[in-house]
Amino acid sequence: QVQLVESGGGLVQAGGSLRLSCAASGRTFSRYAMGWFRQALGKEREFVAAISWSGGSTFYADSVKGRFAISRNNAGNTVYLQMNSLKPEDTAVYYCAAGPGVTTDLGYNYWGQGTQVTVSS
Repeated sequence: QVQLVESGGGLVQAGGSLRLSCAASGRTFSRYAMGWFRQALGKEREFVAAISWSGGSTFYADSVKGRFAISRNNAGNTVYLQMNSLKPEDTAVYYCAAGPGVTTDLGYNYWGQGTQVTVSS
């Protein structure tokens, strides 16, 4: 069982930066691939970024490639999402997720409660 708690969301102006964190409970964190997803009001949840259990492989949605960076600290049971050059269309609730393998779909076993990111124009 893995419990995930996101933090770091907030209100930022367009062009600004935020770093989201996802703290995981449990001693098996390093066995899980991790993903970040987001859901804007009235829209479906969508893939943002993912990282393999070792951190050696990362994947990004085209919409965030070059602006966002996912990383993890297995010793600290934390995964991060560094978000730069933010745009109003990045406004959404951001969720982290854990699962047995890296995937860009919603097939993760565990989900956090989400953190709100709002980008003003």
